[in-house]
Amino acid sequence: MMATLNDVAAVAGVSPTTVSRVINNYGSLSEKTKTKVFAAMRELNYAPNNLARSLSGKKTQLVGLIFPSVSNPFFGELVATLENTLFAAGYKTILCNSANNADKERAYLRMLAANQVDGIITSTHNLGITEYQKIALPIVAFDRNLAPTIPIVSSDNYQGGRIAAEALVSQGCRHIVMLVSSAETPEPTNDRQRAYADVLQQHHLTPQVTPLGFTTDVSVKRLTIRTLLQDDPTIDGVFCSDDLTALLVLEEAEQLGRKVPADLKIIGYDGTPFMQAYHPELATIQQPFNALGQLLIATLTACIDGRPPKVLAPLPVQLRPGRTLTLDWA
Repeated sequence: MMATLNDVAAVAGVSPTTVSRVINNYGSLSEKTKTKVFAAMRELNYAPNNLARSLSGKKTQLVGLIFPSVSNPFFGELVATLENTLFAAGYKTILCNSANNADKERAYLRMLAANQVDGIITSTHNLGITEYQKIALPIVAFDRNLAPTIPIVSSDNYQGGRIAAEALVSQGCRHIVMLVSSAETPEPTNDRQRAYADVLQQHHLTPQVTPLGFTTDVSVKRLTIRTLLQDDPTIDGVFCSDDLTALLVLEEAEQLGRKVPADLKIIGYDGTPFMQAYHPELATIQQPFNALGQLLIATLTACIDGRPPKVLAPLPVQLRPGRTLTLDWA
């Protein structure tokens, strides 16, 4: 439930009039009183403008977008699609890059609430942001479990992991490594790793997962990949949880003299329009990019309008072959 001015007053131990005076910086007030009021506002995630909006019942036609980094092609293209579609529907957007900074993300959440956005679409990579459960705004998550009440839009991560692993096994790979952006987590994207492990175990092969870190410096990722390939020449297949990492594997493998796909087969993940246009050589699990954007917006606008969102089934993915994995049966 949305916190009210009276709630803030009760927590701070002052009158509602005093809270109003602090918010509007009106009259002479002690620093001690101001500190208590602001502390209560933070505790309750109270945004001053929420009261006015709840009374007027008007929309602001603003939507907040919280994503890890638009420098990543997948998130950059998704944000561009969301912004264009929202604009056509009459909404303006406020973009927030949260990176791996939880405090920064919390500050953005408070700012979006104070600026009266009608709703938020988020794909946070920061864990433990409990503020999502407290803010009284329509929120839709992309590939993230934020709270039982927040709907999730995603493609079928388990299907994607299964397709990738089965494709590598079908082409004769027996020592398949998976490179992931983080260790095992409760997020939907972890289903890719779970499916990979299930397929390998079904074929009596040993899964090997190497985390690289979503925000790890590229030079560190290169070194980790090079060391992995140098230390174990028996590796004949690599499944990466994103396309950028798959490209690094391709570059490092070729510099080490490994022939792709004869000696080493590589599959990435995402398959954005940018990657299809500029790196068609990369085999990848392609997410339904436009459909994801449309479903995110449709779900958010339903929440904004007070309509309960439909039960969201994961959208299907598909394998797009490339030079790094040519399929005999394709």
